[in-house]
Amino acid sequence: MNRHNPHALTSAFASPDALSDLLSGDIASVLLASVGDVAFVLDADGVIVDCAVSNPELLKYGFADWVGRAWIDTVSTESRMKIEELLSHREDGAAMQWRQVNHPTAAGDIPIRYLLSGAGSAGRAIAIGRDMLSASAIQQRLLQAQQSLERDYVRLRQAEARYRLLFDMASEPVLIVDASSRRITEANGAAERLLGVKQGALANQPVTAILEAADRETFIAHLGAIAVADDVPPVVARLVNSGAEASFSARLFRQGRSALVLVRFDLCAAPSTAAAQDVMMGNIIDKMPDAFVLADGDLRIIAANEAFVEMSELPMADRVVGESLGNWLGRPGIDLDLITAQLRDHGSVRNVATIVRGAAGGQEDVEVSAVMAPMDSGPYFGFSIRNVGRRVRDTAPAELDLPRSVDQLTELVGRMPLKDIVRESTDLIERLCIEAALTFTSDNRASAAEILGLSRQSLYSKLHRHGLGNLIASPE
Repeated sequence: MNRHNPHALTSAFASPDALSDLLSGDIASVLLASVGDVAFVLDADGVIVDCAVSNPELLKYGFADWVGRAWIDTVSTESRMKIEELLSHREDGAAMQWRQVNHPTAAGDIPIRYLLSGAGSAGRAIAIGRDMLSASAIQQRLLQAQQSLERDYVRLRQAEARYRLLFDMASEPVLIVDASSRRITEANGAAERLLGVKQGALANQPVTAILEAADRETFIAHLGAIAVADDVPPVVARLVNSGAEASFSARLFRQGRSALVLVRFDLCAAPSTAAAQDVMMGNIIDKMPDAFVLADGDLRIIAANEAFVEMSELPMADRVVGESLGNWLGRPGIDLDLITAQLRDHGSVRNVATIVRGAAGGQEDVEVSAVMAPMDSGPYFGFSIRNVGRRVRDTAPAELDLPRSVDQLTELVGRMPLKDIVRESTDLIERLCIEAALTFTSDNRASAAEILGLSRQSLYSKLHRHGLGNLIASPE
């Protein structure tokens, strides 16, 4: 403490006269120059009579050129009062204080912090200054950092408010669980309502406490699985308060140095009556002994049961899905076209005789019943296919007595001209083909004419010529 002024904040030498022999003028000037970045020697009128600049940066701003100028004229207008105060108190015994002033230069204001002290007779004084430009820059960066932190803090608070709003208003139950302790840190309102607990009652509770005891190990294993993989399927467990089954899915994330788990869960919805009926119907159709095929408007197979897959001689249903039904059903270019034409005209057909061709070369006689279902995206067709090969073989009528056999035709050689034998053979083949066409179309003469590639008038003429005009024909 200052021995002359116990309230002073600085301490001076007790015997300053003892330094007079030790400090020469050169030594004193060096010390003054080293104490601050700049030192001015002022006369009684406050004019700079000498200066020492130890900071090279200040030399660039012309501090060394101020000799002969009044010290007060080198500062800004706002700093003149501070210079006047320093000059007025240099000899009144008041404690010396540092004052900061600004010197205007071409590069802007240069802040200098001065300490003024009297130095001998004639009213001279010494002003020791320290460059505050670097400190000002540091202060500016500190201020900018502080403002940046405040902006980040505001953004963080806003993000936290949005997160809290979304978390609380979400309709899906959500829990935040500490990964190490497996205790609930947060639970949204939907989770509390589903579990039937009061607000905040789940905080710091073990997450397994919401589950039945028999399902807790399964859920713990699920939490362990998500620690090593992201795509872990949900796990089903029963809730302890109601015994209802709920589906749980979890995802691990980090917050700072802590690992947390986001757990989402909801009650497993019981299948509706309609959905259960659809599943039951699909299972029944798949097990039917008769083949069933669902096709789109282009007759591409959408679904087929096991019986049709067996008829197609393929190993699995996936091999027929997406393929054309015409690859297996009917004679190419004939039967399926007739069936679809009837479906588009009448909506359904019953017991149409045709064949199914297997991928391995097999062939079966079948009866087809089909229906068309108009939909917004286009028509869909359902085909029920029954294997009648054995029934046809067992109930097939005996072959008709042909008017001529091959042996009989060959016996005519030498008895009749060749052209008559050829005409007789042609008539035989023509009659057999017409009879086969009528049998195949169930005596539908219009369809038989189409199969044979004849007009109706031509078919009627041939029926009359071969004596087949008394066959019963279905309506055309």
